[in-house]
Amino acid sequence: MHNLDANVIRDLANAPFRERLASVRVFSEIDSTNSYLMQVPGPAPGKISLAVTGNQTAGRGRHGKVWQSPPGSGLCLSAAYTFASQPENLPALTLALGLGVADALSELGADGVELKWPNDLVGLDSKLGGILTEVQQQSATAVTVVTGVGINVDLPEELDFGVETDWARQVVDLRKICGELPARDAIATTVATHLMQAFVDYEAVGFEPFAERWSKVDWLLGRDITIDTVEEQFSGIGAGIADDGALLIDTPEKGVRRIRSGTIVIAGARTSRP
Repeated sequence: MHNLDANVIRDLANAPFRERLASVRVFSEIDSTNSYLMQVPGPAPGKISLAVTGNQTAGRGRHGKVWQSPPGSGLCLSAAYTFASQPENLPALTLALGLGVADALSELGADGVELKWPNDLVGLDSKLGGILTEVQQQSATAVTVVTGVGINVDLPEELDFGVETDWARQVVDLRKICGELPARDAIATTVATHLMQAFVDYEAVGFEPFAERWSKVDWLLGRDITIDTVEEQFSGIGAGIADDGALLIDTPEKGVRRIRSGTIVIAGARTSRP
């Protein structure tokens, strides 16, 4: 098992990232990197703190679901960034950060990674990872956002994931997608660097430029999908996202519907690309 090294992560970072890096903690094992950063003071405004591990024993997904993988088979990285004041449309930040992770993986040689609204990483039509974003209020104005990214790096050949993959037929890892598997320190540094840039850009200009890019990696676009919301379950065809990050679903009964919160329970083959 490759041991992550905080000093190597710092050394690999470029100068703009190092200037904003408040701290980096590497754990041989931890219950949850997100939980750790939620329990410690956030960094100063404009700064970022990292917690990284290859063995997370009690990871969390959306709606209290479990994020799990065998020890050493994945990478779990959480980043805490403090905004001087709460940005507009904070829920859409997860989508922007997802684009940052997709960019990082492309830089590492993982081409064709897509995003399933709102927080899943998809490779080869299979689940590659996920993102969880939580908010920690710092003061009357400042707010710290803690974002956890879990990525399958090198999974055992036979694995029953079976927890959070209702929409996916199988899981996939970076080894199957990349021509050459990057070192885990390089994965951590590259992902953290792109997360930091996404935080900074979001603070400066909001979600609009990210919304323009979403269609290029939108795994749900043109697919027959069924979604559970608080009120109901219904089906339609993925029609992209709105300018504010809401999921758009083209339904036979009510036309295009906007969804701000829900769970995709079925995602079929792509039938069209609106």
